[in-house]
Amino acid sequence: MESKKIIQVEDKVSANLLVPLSLQHMFAMFGASVLVPIIFNINPSVVLLMNGIGTLLFILITKGKAPAYLGSSFAFLSPAGLVIASFGYQYALGGFIAVGFGLCVLSLIIFKFGVKWIDVVLPAASMGPVVALIGLELAGSAASTGGIVPTEAAPIIDPKNVLVFVITLAVAVFGNVLFKKFFAVIPILIAIVVGYIAALFTGVVKISTVVTALHANFFVIPNFQTPRFNLEAVITIFPVILLLASEHIGHQIVTSKIVDRDLLKEPGLHRTLFADGISTMLSGFVGSVPTTTYGENIGVMAMTKVYSVQVIGGAAVLSILSSFIGPVAALIQTIPGPVIGGISFLLYGMIGASGIRVMVDGQVDYSKSRNLTLTSVVFVTGLSGVALNIGNVSLKGMVLACIVGMLLSLCFYVFDKLGIANDK
Repeated sequence: MESKKIIQVEDKVSANLLVPLSLQHMFAMFGASVLVPIIFNINPSVVLLMNGIGTLLFILITKGKAPAYLGSSFAFLSPAGLVIASFGYQYALGGFIAVGFGLCVLSLIIFKFGVKWIDVVLPAASMGPVVALIGLELAGSAASTGGIVPTEAAPIIDPKNVLVFVITLAVAVFGNVLFKKFFAVIPILIAIVVGYIAALFTGVVKISTVVTALHANFFVIPNFQTPRFNLEAVITIFPVILLLASEHIGHQIVTSKIVDRDLLKEPGLHRTLFADGISTMLSGFVGSVPTTTYGENIGVMAMTKVYSVQVIGGAAVLSILSSFIGPVAALIQTIPGPVIGGISFLLYGMIGASGIRVMVDGQVDYSKSRNLTLTSVVFVTGLSGVALNIGNVSLKGMVLACIVGMLLSLCFYVFDKLGIANDK
């Protein structure tokens, strides 16, 4: 294999490549995806199962033309937390199902009216910074996960965490530039392995922890739950659909740039959004958490130039298997924060760089006031920390920036139609 040879969406990979490439994707999503059920105080096994099943459904519904891994959504944390505290987790599941159904309805509306409106409300000068914000606003999360910045829980930085973080990040960065042939497509996996070994040597991960994980019951059954419905609980959670739709569009646009195909047209935004909604609904029916396309896996594709849906499907199968094999799930859960953070640090940066690429490829002319204004306002809105609260849902960061960018772009479009814009 040539160094950094592109493996396209429909390409098949050899058996000796499939397993390591699939493991790379599974490990990339694992830390963040498992964190959500831990916060909700449910068993991560059911989440690993449904993430895998949801990803396979996504591949099926999109006819294998859109590479994406579905992981646990963070958008639901705040409203679902309120519902769980007041009614219980089963009522939060009812809210998840309602949001998933709403996404399916939205996908049908998009199918009816098309996606040309996206070019009007999100031109490159607006979409570029929105896409960049997907990665940039997660940078702090990567640093916190890695233990390299002080937090309320850990106000003093542990030098061991910093060392493991730096080793993991260094292997990923230099491996991406120096590795050749087979190793050139699995720098993330190699970085995780090296980082884990460093964690064992430094004591960040105890040998006894690994031994305990290996002695877990070999076969386990995920802890399924059934949903219950309450109107107040559904109303509390439903506004999250605004966050999910904005995030989904951003993810599909940045993935389109990476794979050099317009995924909004083929297989179509309506298909990808419908698949996401179906997966979220199905997860709610069995006790799992909602799903969303994952930025970590988008970063892996940008870094390795491996876009094959066969690899994504392989990662989904491995996730499903790990939910039933106790020692595997337990061992994966011992991967420490500094390793996950070190990898995420680079992957989130890749997404940010993809946003810059949107502006470059779109040949945005910043001599025009509208373009300079759009990019400036979107960036400042997303990075300022300002929030718009609608009920129990807080719109901030990339989502709020996306909404502001859409409204501004729509105003500029109207000004053009009226012939009153000064750059016309």
